[in-house]
Order: sequence, then structure tokens, then C-alpha cells
Amino acid sequence: MMKNLWFIAALAMLTSSAFAQQENAFSIYLQEEPFPEFPAMHSFVEGHHAGKWVFIGGRTDGLHQRQPFAAFDPDFNNLSIYVADFATHQVWSKPLNDLPTDLLEQLQSSNMEFVQRGDVLYITGGYGYSLAVGEWVTYPYLTAVDLPGLVSAVVGGQPVGPYFRQLTDERMRVTGGYLGLQNDEFYLVGGQVFQGRYNPHGPDHGPGFYQKYTNAIKQFTIEDDGTTLAIGNYIETIDSLNLHRRDYNMAPQIFPNGSQGFTVFSGVFQYDQDLPWLNTVDVFPNSYQVNNDFNQYLNQYHTAHAGLFSASQNEMHTLFFGGISRYYLDANGVLKEDPEVPFVNTISLVTRKADGSMLESKLGEMPALLGASASFLPADGLATLSNGILDLDAAPDQDAFIGYVVGGIESTLPNILFIDDGTLSDASGRVFKVFLTKQATNVVEIKGQQYFGLKVFPNPAADKLTVNFSVPVDDEVQLIFKDSTGKALLQEKRKVSPGDYELTYEIAQWPVGVYFLEVRNNRFEVSSSFIKK
Repeated sequence: MMKNLWFIAALAMLTSSAFAQQENAFSIYLQEEPFPEFPAMHSFVEGHHAGKWVFIGGRTDGLHQRQPFAAFDPDFNNLSIYVADFATHQVWSKPLNDLPTDLLEQLQSSNMEFVQRGDVLYITGGYGYSLAVGEWVTYPYLTAVDLPGLVSAVVGGQPVGPYFRQLTDERMRVTGGYLGLQNDEFYLVGGQVFQGRYNPHGPDHGPGFYQKYTNAIKQFTIEDDGTTLAIGNYIETIDSLNLHRRDYNMAPQIFPNGSQGFTVFSGVFQYDQDLPWLNTVDVFPNSYQVNNDFNQYLNQYHTAHAGLFSASQNEMHTLFFGGISRYYLDANGVLKEDPEVPFVNTISLVTRKADGSMLESKLGEMPALLGASASFLPADGLATLSNGILDLDAAPDQDAFIGYVVGGIESTLPNILFIDDGTLSDASGRVFKVFLTKQATNVVEIKGQQYFGLKVFPNPAADKLTVNFSVPVDDEVQLIFKDSTGKALLQEKRKVSPGDYELTYEIAQWPVGVYFLEVRNNRFEVSSSFIKK
């Protein structure tokens, strides 16, 4: 591509996206379900038995605070096992305190990985404070939970210890990943090992910490005779670029050729910037494939999600409910970027078509900034396919009740990390029913191409600024420069062509302070701040 040189007294950050109207085969809506006894929690694990749901672990506060002394306070660990019956709105609970230390500590941690096989819930890893070690750790355990026995014990107020078994294995020391099950093979994908207290200033500041992404797909079997646990047939595949992600969504998939597996969606963080990934990774038995032909712009952190498959159309749909995202659509349908990666209320859909192509669209909104670290619980009695994927063809045409969105974090503002004192978000105890209607619905497809390789230097700057970026399409952009009060200082429109751009800015005459730039095209707006020293 050709290189273009611009010389103006300003700073820009650009991203572009193209939009098209698409017709989706169904619509959804949410209805809040009164359930006053449901516990407020997020980042938990869940299992299902005989019409009742079991909830273990997670946290009872909101988003973790930035200050190391306040982040992941153990006083807000979920210290109870809950059993909930959504039909009768009953909740039973049992404290964890009568369990052995290793079980007690792991089962009150957050971001454990889990999956259910038959009547057994398998749990790995998790992050939290270990009283035995005197430090925050990622736990090296595989735990098996006898769900029928546990449900009976919690409901009956009996000891729960006999219904847990635990194996120590360093390969299971993972938090923020995903555990999937396909054809009796387990897949522990992504995540990290985090030892020590959270510190946004990095591992060598303050209390310090150790952090290592697994960058791995760990495939294995679990040999379980009801008494003894063992991990067998272990294969570990490392990809330090494409599998370097955590706190993402991994959803079971049926692919166009009929094969089955999983898709790893978005997640965080990129190597060179604290922003989510946009591409996805498909995981198959004994292999995986990176999909760089699709970007997921919405719902990029772990959130409640659900899979639906239509055999008649050979289409795989994955729904995402709220959460945290780098991008969102405003009230006018304009796709906006916020590099602080805010809480969002977006309900989005990613569809894999019969030809293998993927498209993303917005279906609706949550009633608040909800969904982060929440769960989707499928309704009892639904027709399902492999791995709990809902059979879309078998669902009723009108107002089909497909499940619940429960728990998660509810935030009062989109961006709170830098200002949170512990009062701006909280764990949610709200329960929402999800309904689906099979009728043609117009939605806006989000099919974008980024402006890649943005670099701005130096910042702060005294006299000159330089910014580099590349433009993939012909476009017209508007640049609006504002001071710290929001007053527009300069506005202009520029036509751009595909190519690499290097912009040099003379800012010596500007007063010292903070400035803002908004860059827009007809469907996209992004803003950035910079400092004149």
C-alpha cells in the first residue's frame, strides 16, 4: 500500500466499519422473573440435576477494585453452596466451612473452569485467597462433584463433604479459561496462572505478582470410577499468539460439515495493548483453526451465552447477553469504540452460515449494564443437540421460553475501573427469562475492517506528535478537536484512500493540558485523549 504524509496540528485515532441490513430468522426478548431469594453472585460455576441448579464459588461484590489492598477481598468470596429451584422459587444453602482446607479454598474461588458429565460436575483451577498459603493463588485441583448427592444434602441440611473428590495436578492450575467436553474428551482451553495480588501497575510494583497465560489447549480424559480420579491421554497444544486469551466465551458448535467442537470468542488481552482480541479460534478433536476472516466487535469478555442450531438451514447461532466490550452501538446505530472497554448492555448474535462465513448482529439490549460473568441456564424440557446446543428447528414458533440469564455484575456506569471505590457495581441477584420468536427480523450486521497498527508518539508531547495507521477502504472522515471543557477547537473533513498514513502534528502553540479528538464516518465514531506538556 502507498504511504501518505499529512501535516496538521491534531491527533487522530481511527477505526472504520461497514454495515448492512440482514434478515435474522428469530428475535428474542427478556422478562425479569421475581426471585427475591436468589443469591447475588458472579464468576461462579453451576450444575444441574432433577430440575434444580447448583451454584458454587464466585464472588458477591462487583468489579474488582484497582488498589491491590482492596482487589479480590476474600470477605466477598461466595462461602456457600446454593441449590435453586426456578419452578418453585426456592433456594437452599450450605456453608463450605465443614470441608477440608483444599476443597474449602478452591470452592470459594472465582473463575474456575467447569463442565458436567452425566451426574458429575468437574471443576478445575480458580483464583482466590489461600489462608493456608497466606497469598492469592490459582489452585492446582481437579474436583469432582456428585450432583445428586450434593443436591440431596443441601436441601436436607446434611454434610456435603462426601459428595466431593479432589485431585492435585499442576496441569489443572488455570483460572479464566474454559473447560469443554466432547466425545468423552475434555478440553481445558486458554486461561492463565495468576499468583499474588492483583496490581494494575504490573508484576514488579507494590506487592507484585506472577502471571502466565497457558497459551494452550489441554486435551485429556478423566478416569472416574466413583472413588478415584485420574487424568489420562493428556495432550497439550501450545500457540503463544492465538491461544493467548482469558476471560472469554467458549461455546459448543456444530460446524457446516456436521462436525462438532467449540469456538473460542474474543477474550483478552492482546500482547501489545490492553485490548480484547477480535478474531476467533475453532477447536476440533485433536486440532484447531484460527479464523482471521471474522472480527467479533461486541460482547468480548465472559458473559452469559447460548448456542442454537438449525439443521434445516445448517446455521449455528451463538447468543451473547451484555457484559464488557470494546465496541457498542449507540442509540443511532453508530458503532463506537471505547478503548477503556466498558460495561455494555448489548445482546448480540454471531451466526455461522452454511458456507462457513460468520456474521455478527445486534438483537437487543439488557435492561441495565448487566451480563458480565453471568450464566445462561437452559430451560428444562427443551429439545437439545450435542453439548446442550438448543435445537432451533424444534422450538415453538412464538414466545418459546429457552432459559434464564442469572447472576453476573451490574454496573452503574460504563467505565468504573479508574474511579471505583467498591460502590459503583455489585453482584447481581436478578433473574431474567429469555424468550425466542421465530419470525424474520431485520438486524444490522456488523461487518467491519479495522484501521490497523495505530501508533501515537510521544504522548505527552511538547512540540510535535506523530501517528501511524493504515486505512483498508476508501472513506470520508470528520475530525473534531476539543479542549478539556468539551469546546470544539477545530473541525474538518478528509477523504482517505487505502494505504498507510503517517501524520505529524505541530502543537507547540497549544496551551499545556489535556485534549480530545473525535473521529467519525457515517457509521462509526471513536475518541482519544492526549496531553500537551
